[in-house]
Amino acid sequence: MDFEIALTLIVLFTTIILFITETFRVDIIAIIVMLTLGWTGLLTPAEAFSGLSSNAVIAIIAIMIIGYGMEQSGVMQKITRPLLKIAGENEKKLTAILSLSAGLVSALMQNIGVIALFLPVVRKITAKLNLSLRKVLMPVGFAVILGGNLTMVGAGNLIILNDLLLQQDAEAFNLFAVFPIGLPILLFGIAYFYFFSKKLLPAEIKKEEGFLEKQQRLISNWELATTVHSYLITDDSLLLNKTLEESKLWSSYNLYLLAIKEGDDIAYAPWRFTRFASGQEVIIMGEEDNLNSFAEDHNLSSKGKYNDYLDHRELENTAFAELMIAPHSDMVGKSIREIALRKNYFINPVHLIRGKREITGDFSDFILRPGDILVVYGLNENIRRLKTETDLVLLTSLPEKTATNNKPFAAIGSFLLSILLIILGFNIGLAFFTGAVLIILSGIVKLKDLYQAVDWKTVFLLSGLIPLGIAMEKTGAASYLANLLIMPLQEAPVFLILLTVSLLASIFTLFMSNVAATVVLVPLVMIIGNQIGISARGLALLAAVSASNSFILPTYQVNAYFMSAGDYKSSDYLKAGALLSSAYIFISSLTQLSALEIINDFLI
Repeated sequence: MDFEIALTLIVLFTTIILFITETFRVDIIAIIVMLTLGWTGLLTPAEAFSGLSSNAVIAIIAIMIIGYGMEQSGVMQKITRPLLKIAGENEKKLTAILSLSAGLVSALMQNIGVIALFLPVVRKITAKLNLSLRKVLMPVGFAVILGGNLTMVGAGNLIILNDLLLQQDAEAFNLFAVFPIGLPILLFGIAYFYFFSKKLLPAEIKKEEGFLEKQQRLISNWELATTVHSYLITDDSLLLNKTLEESKLWSSYNLYLLAIKEGDDIAYAPWRFTRFASGQEVIIMGEEDNLNSFAEDHNLSSKGKYNDYLDHRELENTAFAELMIAPHSDMVGKSIREIALRKNYFINPVHLIRGKREITGDFSDFILRPGDILVVYGLNENIRRLKTETDLVLLTSLPEKTATNNKPFAAIGSFLLSILLIILGFNIGLAFFTGAVLIILSGIVKLKDLYQAVDWKTVFLLSGLIPLGIAMEKTGAASYLANLLIMPLQEAPVFLILLTVSLLASIFTLFMSNVAATVVLVPLVMIIGNQIGISARGLALLAAVSASNSFILPTYQVNAYFMSAGDYKSSDYLKAGALLSSAYIFISSLTQLSALEIINDFLI
């Protein structure tokens, strides 16, 4: 063993230890590996940083943008409905159905595209049914990897295999040659999580306080009365033709007009000079006694009472929010009346907090100062617009923007175009980035949201580990390990040789791309097969299939892609993937042994 091989293996084993012990965050570990390879001279600086421009990383960035765009466009809502009808609300059944669906789709699509398609689906369904995302996402992600072994075009390692065979003057495999190996593994993976997910998968992390909880806390802090009454303004009501200000709703009754509904139209936080008319429905919030007094004094007809404003279906997209006046805000030195919050932003000011002083009622003419906190009420989108246009600091989180039918056909068309380009043989990075740019140009993903669509932790994880695979090949460390483990087994039983080939490919693919692991191993195992009288093509197929056996570390593209979404740690992959990886090696070797025993060239 020469020095470069020894040094590369030291870096490899140190990386494994760092991942298992989780000494640092996974992307930091990957960056340290990248820098180490450059500083030790194992790679040139260009090679050490080549991962940042690799096809895999470019494809990952593009797929994240496409996935974000499809989520924003509302496409996922159309996909989730039929799956929900089939699965109901049973977590295990839902996981199995999603896993089977993802596995079957992965047979004809590159698996990184499949996980991009299914991740938003899993998110939406688990959120809708209040199920654990962490319990569902990992099984689906693993099924995507397993499903790539159903055909010879489901994964890059199987696609490259036929090219390698032709280089060795061997016959290529047909489309479904790998199906007898891939199907048992996929079904085992689905059953594995169906029966043992409770023990294998991490428990749900205690979620951050949700939107509703935060609303209740804010309401409690400021002692806001949230009883809501809906009243109908009749022809004999004393509110007729009065403006909101003339009604003295807040100055005399300490009530807040949340909305006025007229037919199918609804106006939230109306302007102070809005006039009331017959047939309108007014939605008012405040203390019960004050509400009753106002209704009695103005001869209003009750249409319903709600103990909490969020119980009113017309108010489900509204919220209370705290906004702080920043030192350089345009609102400094102005009054609420000058700014015209209701007229310009359809926002209702409820409370003004100045130091320890809490001001309620009519504070329209108070001059705003830096540090003042406004408690306001209105539509979520109006509060966001107010924050953006006035440089206020939003102290209260709002619910995530809901996806709308924002050009769903353009979104799915961009995704399918990318897949079609890959099927036609174009570069995967080029194909997916073309789809991402189309998503951006169509306006589905706004430029200001572009960078938040990309999970940079995943990007740097892959960018840092790709050079390690290059170093393994360049220094000869990969070939050294392969020869070290396989050559002594030439006289061993066939099944043991098969197990060793599968195990070695499984180890290689943890730190090299599945394609690189296949390229390194296939020529070697074919030589061994010819020397000891085992089908060289059969061994090559087993090595290529086993190059997809990557479940115990988050280094594989698919695993890295869903790691942040599920908030998984390296130890979670090790716990859930160790037995699956072992079973993968055993099942793939056993099925291949059966094929070899039936006829040497069974898989033509």
